[in-house]
Amino acid sequence: MAMPADTNAAGDIFGGWLMSQVDIAGSLVARRHAQGRVVTVAVNSFEFHQPVFVGDIISCYTEITRVGRTSVTVNVRAYAERLQGSHESILVTEADLTYVAVDENRRPRPLP
Repeated sequence: MAMPADTNAAGDIFGGWLMSQVDIAGSLVARRHAQGRVVTVAVNSFEFHQPVFVGDIISCYTEITRVGRTSVTVNVRAYAERLQGSHESILVTEADLTYVAVDENRRPRPLP
């Protein structure tokens, strides 16, 4: 849930907060696929379609779109459920992020 502490000077939710939520969602599916630790190496695209407001509930949906030797690219779509008014869910953000599987020395490792 987007909280008052997450707002920017205009009173909307700070874009960096939403980027963090998207990165967490993407890393979870990448980690599961890699069967271990991953690091974010690129934000290939990030589009803000609609603002997020205090009280909105954010849901992120992920899909792996590319698998390389050591990397996984994940598409993340974030929806906001508006609790004020209609309770509709609308697409607010879509992003593509690339993660690399790393070993205990933080060096790239092949995916299983």
